[in-house]
Amino acid sequence: MTENQILLLQEAETLVSDLLTNKLSKSIRFHTLQHTQEVVAASNLLSDQQQLPDDDRFVLLLAAWFHDTGYTSGQAKDHETVSIKLAGDFLTAHSASEETRNKVIGCINATRLPSNPTSTIERIICDADLFHLGTNDFKEKNRLLREEIIEFGGKDVSKKEWRRLNIRFLEAHQYFTPYAKEKLDPIKTTHLAELKLKDKNDGDMKPGKKEKEKEKPSNNKVAVVAKKTAEAKAKAEKEKQSERGISTVFRIVAQNQNNLSGMADSKANILISVNSIILSIIISTLSTKLETNPNLLIPVITLVIVCVSAIVFSILATRPNTNHGTFTQEDIHNKKTNLLFFGNFYKMSLPDYDWAMQEMLADKDYLYSSIAKDNYFLGVVLARKYRFLRYAYNIFMFGLIISMLAFAVAIMIPEATDVYKPG
Repeated sequence: MTENQILLLQEAETLVSDLLTNKLSKSIRFHTLQHTQEVVAASNLLSDQQQLPDDDRFVLLLAAWFHDTGYTSGQAKDHETVSIKLAGDFLTAHSASEETRNKVIGCINATRLPSNPTSTIERIICDADLFHLGTNDFKEKNRLLREEIIEFGGKDVSKKEWRRLNIRFLEAHQYFTPYAKEKLDPIKTTHLAELKLKDKNDGDMKPGKKEKEKEKPSNNKVAVVAKKTAEAKAKAEKEKQSERGISTVFRIVAQNQNNLSGMADSKANILISVNSIILSIIISTLSTKLETNPNLLIPVITLVIVCVSAIVFSILATRPNTNHGTFTQEDIHNKKTNLLFFGNFYKMSLPDYDWAMQEMLADKDYLYSSIAKDNYFLGVVLARKYRFLRYAYNIFMFGLIISMLAFAVAIMIPEATDVYKPG
């Protein structure tokens, strides 16, 4: 994409993030900023799979950012119309072409249900918008959507009714892109089968009026069931909080290490600049003084050695290292490769890398292990940077003191000679 397109996407992200953070009703649980970010990520993934041209990807991502902004109007019904207006105003303010505007509008309109996309980018955004149907996040997203319909939409939907609505929706739904049909459709089919089985069991277990009276559970049984349900919910909530805590820890550690790495690079750059300036002064000024005052030779040489040494260690602190950049399927199966570091995959093809990432994301232990390895090796690199940086600063500090003392002695020697000169 061009630089202007990238900047426009960044401005769209900023605007939409502000809208969905500050102007969205608190009762909206599903169509949040997180959902929009997930749709943008899914659009990027599907664009890579389709090898979409940059201009089409630009239009698709703009539509993905704006497609649910209409919820900020306070109504779910026909929110696409409001989204189109907000996107149109944004594009008009940034002097976007009429073609871009029409394509963005077409993509947002395509997300209306039932979906009826007519172009590649419209098919991609439809699949990206309902990407969660074919993932392991389906149950959680489905729960949030029901809560949103109850609280924001004001509709009292029972669990059984909601289940049957989902069965009808999943039966009618279809993915449009090859990737979604291959990767997401089987998982969606599994979710549909589970819902049907649960609905069937619920129907089979429903007793008649007389059977209800005979089979009415005792208070003790009800209490036991309630207790087990509460324990299961508490356990699930505890696991969820634990995962959030783990994610928070990893994120904080990574941020701290990145900040420290940036500080180290900044300090090294400062040291390189200062010593380069000193060297240029020595070459242009002090070198001419050596002819008239030979006593300055040792201080000048000392200062040059100090500056060059400090520069060398500063460069060593910031010099990047890369790995071989490849991995094998065996490495992925054995969980040996850290896919979070570019040095392990930059020579691989996109399909191979995408396959490896899918394998890692599907394995929680492999994912957590990769994050831990990434943080560990970031720490190793950081320790190396600060070790060389410490050498550079020590050389500069003590060397500068020694050089200044040497210059003072060299300047005083001629004066002493003049005082005690015979004759």
